[in-house]
Amino acid sequence: MNKEKRYEIFSRLRAENPNPVTELEYNSPFQLLIAVLFSAQATDVSVNKATRKLFPIADTPEKMFALGVDGLKSYIKTIGLFNAKAENAIKTCKILIEKHHSIVPETREELEALPGVGRKTANVVLNTAFRQVAMAVDTHIFRFGNRTKVAPGKNVLEVEMKLLKFVPKEFLLDAHHWMILHGRYICVARKPKCNACVIEDLCEFKDKTSD
Repeated sequence: MNKEKRYEIFSRLRAENPNPVTELEYNSPFQLLIAVLFSAQATDVSVNKATRKLFPIADTPEKMFALGVDGLKSYIKTIGLFNAKAENAIKTCKILIEKHHSIVPETREELEALPGVGRKTANVVLNTAFRQVAMAVDTHIFRFGNRTKVAPGKNVLEVEMKLLKFVPKEFLLDAHHWMILHGRYICVARKPKCNACVIEDLCEFKDKTSD
């Protein structure tokens, strides 16, 4: 795929959605961090349902830490892997309080040192909360990169590095949101909705659907 085609792909995605945002609901970097931590192997819809009840009573590291692991579990038991996520969230709150003055750090290294926070979660927080250039490659973006041939790769890190290299600079800050939304609603896993796709003529996927 050439750079002109990549430019046109992201131009169209931007035209369709000029100000893309995450579908996770949050009001602070801390809430976003916790929501993303909860979202691993779970849908944004299920996370939002839980955090709508949780965040009004625990919107800071201190308040969430005060709930304790069992208290937190009672709010998030509808989310997959809630036992491990509750443990990690409480440990993360403790570290934020003790090491970071209850403020979410703005560097990858400090974020990835928090329990349950991997590269993808750190990238979401850096990009969405702090508006840094970072590419959080989830299953939707991995599929998008490989199907369209915008950034094919054998693993998520390879796709991430190619996207950072090949996505035109003016689109880098928001590209992650456009690709997630496109993968979630149009370029779906089983049968992509090619007839409803704004980049169908630019995409290099060989097995396009016709209905």
